[in-house]
Amino acid sequence: MLCTDLGILTVLLLWESTQNKDTSNTKIDTENKTAIMEFILVGLSTTAEIETFMFWVFIFIYATALSANLLLILTICTFRKLHTPMYFFIVNLSLVNVFSISVTTPKLLQSLWTGRKTISFYGCFTQVFLFLLGFGKKLLLLSFMAFDRYAAICQPFRYPMIMKKQVCFDIASVVWIFGMVDSAIHVGLMMHLSFCDSNIMNHFFCDLHPLLHLSCSDATLNEFVVSAAAVIFGICSGGLTLTSYFLILRAICRIRSTEGKKKAFSTCSSHFIVVSIFYSSTIYTYIRPSSNYSLDQDKLISLLYTVVTPVVNPVIYSLRNKDFKEGLRALIAR
Repeated sequence: MLCTDLGILTVLLLWESTQNKDTSNTKIDTENKTAIMEFILVGLSTTAEIETFMFWVFIFIYATALSANLLLILTICTFRKLHTPMYFFIVNLSLVNVFSISVTTPKLLQSLWTGRKTISFYGCFTQVFLFLLGFGKKLLLLSFMAFDRYAAICQPFRYPMIMKKQVCFDIASVVWIFGMVDSAIHVGLMMHLSFCDSNIMNHFFCDLHPLLHLSCSDATLNEFVVSAAAVIFGICSGGLTLTSYFLILRAICRIRSTEGKKKAFSTCSSHFIVVSIFYSSTIYTYIRPSSNYSLDQDKLISLLYTVVTPVVNPVIYSLRNKDFKEGLRALIAR
């Protein structure tokens, strides 16, 4: 009987020690996974004098981007002559520009002014989600804007039927939905990664590739999804854009009069410039082998599509646009 009691007691003690060990291991794993609660953004410079100069440069760019895009939106909304599908997409693109630059630049300005370059763990993931949302929306919008120019130049008589109001609203809704789904997939997969080694990120905002470089767990699935998304978005948006411009150029070449060619080309030249700037920087950053990644180069190229293009876009769309200038004069006269 005593032997039986001792045996039961021994089994209970072994079971308890095993449970304690499992609990201890769980705590250690949890501690490892939650060891990093914030990231340090290296930024664009480490010299105080240069950072002060850059602060004033970027605050000027940010204020200019907000003012130019909001003025463009206000002019289009108040001038009835500009209530066309093309300007509907330009308004949406300007809203995306305001959204995109507001995701990255305020944090950059704060770090340049205060010298505090940290961002919380969940704040970083929120920035990734919002950045990808704006990025995907802009990519899709530019492709649909190219299709709009194709319909206007190659199908002028059917244009009102092809690009009617309901179609434009449906396109805008699809852009929002696809952008949110893409962002949610990437961030959801990254939430399962462990960050337990270094928390120093060689960038000025939280982006996919810098975060994947910091992960201490296997990120093969994440890299595959990033590559797959880049290919899918590239084929869909890039294919639609290239096809539209191929058909546009073919239609322009068939126009006999020089004046007619100039008029047709002027209707799509602004959009072509914007597409060229955005796609070239995007292809360099996301659609290339992972072995060729250089974070120092990437963060400089990132400035092109996160900070520069939101300023350049409204200038390009309004500089040579007579209808917009007429609408702006009417707005000022009010």
